[in-house]
Amino acid sequence: MEKFTKVTGIAAPMPLVNIDTDMIIPKGFLKTIKRTGLGVHAFDEMRYDRQGNENPDFVLNKPQYRKAEILVAGDNFGCGSSREHAPWALADFGIKVIVSTSFADIFFNNSFKNGMLPIVLPQAEVDLLMADAEKGANARMTVDLEAQEITTSDGHVIKFEVDQFKKHCLLNGLDDIGLTLEKVSAIHDFETKSAQSRPWV
Repeated sequence: MEKFTKVTGIAAPMPLVNIDTDMIIPKGFLKTIKRTGLGVHAFDEMRYDRQGNENPDFVLNKPQYRKAEILVAGDNFGCGSSREHAPWALADFGIKVIVSTSFADIFFNNSFKNGMLPIVLPQAEVDLLMADAEKGANARMTVDLEAQEITTSDGHVIKFEVDQFKKHCLLNGLDDIGLTLEKVSAIHDFETKSAQSRPWV
């Protein structure tokens, strides 16, 4: 997993509440077990009409937000079913940070495991970031994980909290497999001793 330290990029405003995982990636695209290739289908039913044409009114189709790396969203983001394809789709689209007043637990934890940083803030601070994001492509935010700070385009700094273990994993690019591989020497020692003490196994 790629290390996450700091992101400076375009923030897209998405003030809808209760954006569920089926809105993020509709069930018709869950046939793959690959983490790549799903970005084009992120928010599919909002991004495209029934003929497959882009909806020009959808925020991520607007020229100023096509390369957004930060998403400022409404309350209860990622609710609904527990599909891991939802963070896969957002990460593949290029989203690295999602800010909201709250997240569904499973989506929240899956985001960290897929290299994204979900940030929970009070409504007043989300509103401030939403207003900054609405300025368009020239209003770039910086999210600094090490310092646990968001800096708006006009220099306003907002502090955020993050679980220290999850922070460690993101800073070091460690998913569940990476965490296991950190212990590979201890695992090897255990297996060697186990084979010697229980040769019949």
